[in-house]
Amino acid sequence: MEGNVLYCLYLLLFILLFYIGFILPTQWLKIERIAYALQLKLRILQISDLHVERLRISPARIAAIIDKEKPDYICITGDFTKHRKSLPKLEAYLRALSICHVPIYCVLGNHDYQQKNVTELIQLLSKYGLHLLRNESLHLEKFDLIGIDDFDSRKSDIGAAFQTVDPSKPKIIITHDPNVVLHIDKAYDYLMAGHLHGKQFNIPYFFKIKDAGKLPRMGIYKGLHKQSNGAYYISKGIGQTGINARFLVRSEITIHEL
Repeated sequence: MEGNVLYCLYLLLFILLFYIGFILPTQWLKIERIAYALQLKLRILQISDLHVERLRISPARIAAIIDKEKPDYICITGDFTKHRKSLPKLEAYLRALSICHVPIYCVLGNHDYQQKNVTELIQLLSKYGLHLLRNESLHLEKFDLIGIDDFDSRKSDIGAAFQTVDPSKPKIIITHDPNVVLHIDKAYDYLMAGHLHGKQFNIPYFFKIKDAGKLPRMGIYKGLHKQSNGAYYISKGIGQTGINARFLVRSEITIHEL
C-alpha cells in the first residue's frame, strides 16, 4: 500500500515537472518589447510561426493583446500551418485578427510551402484582408515595407523585393528565415523574422545538431542584432514546430517601437 502511494506521488511529481518544463512555456506567452530609434513613432506588433496545429494561445487572447497594445500595423512573419486540414483552425485566428481593424501584412514560411497546394492558404489570407508580400514592396505613409519570400524554401528574390523601393524613405523588411540577412546586399533600416523559435528547446549545441543555416551556427537565433546593412530582430515565435513543447523558451508576441 505504502509503495503504491509513493509511486503515485512520484508520478504526479513527474507530470508536474514535465508540465512546468515543457508545456507551460507554450502557454505562458511573453510580450517582448523592442525599442529601436527610427524616429517613426510607429508601433508594429509581430506574430511569427503560428503553426496553428501546435498552438496553445487562443485567438481571443491574441485579439485581446492587439486591442490593449493598439499597434499601427501587424506583421506576421510566416509559418501559418503546413497542413491543409488545419486551415479551418487557422481561419479562427484570421477572423480574430481581422476584427481588430489593424492593417496586417505577412509573408509565407517554409512550412506554408510544404502544403501540396499553397493557393488555398493564400486565398484564405486574402479573404480576411491580410496583405501577402512575395518579393515585393509597398509604399506606406512613413516607410516602405518590403516582403522577402522564404529563404529556406529558395523563394527569396532580394532584387525583385527591392525593385520599386523609394530610396528616400525608411525601409522595413518582413521575412521568415533570418538567414537571408547574410545575402542582402542593400541597405535597410529594420528587419523582422522568425523561423528559429529561439531554439524552442534551450539546450547546449542545439544548432550544432540541427542544421538551421549559418546564422544560428554563429550563435544568432533570437533577439535584436545589427550588421552593416541594417538591424534585424528574430522572434521566438508563438507556436511550436515538430513537438508541441518548449524548454526554457517561452512563446512570444513582439511589440516593435520604431
